[in-house]
Amino acid sequence: MQVVNIHDAKTQLSRLLEQVQSGEDVVIAKSGTPIVRLIPYVTPKRKIAPPGAMAGEIWIADDFDVPIDELFDCLKPESA
Repeated sequence: MQVVNIHDAKTQLSRLLEQVQSGEDVVIAKSGTPIVRLIPYVTPKRKIAPPGAMAGEIWIADDFDVPIDELFDCLKPESA
């Protein structure tokens, strides 16, 4: 693992990216303190399904949006 400061990383970015592509990790530091690690990008194995991809697999009840005004009535204090 190679550690470089920000200035060197800016001036040698192409070379650092080549190192990362060849399998090395590169750490960029600010004043000697590591702040970022360059690693090769890995394509996610699972892709995000497009909108509508689950058509026919999801069921929503006809009354799903019926008001539920009395649902919390049990939480109201009883009048004396």
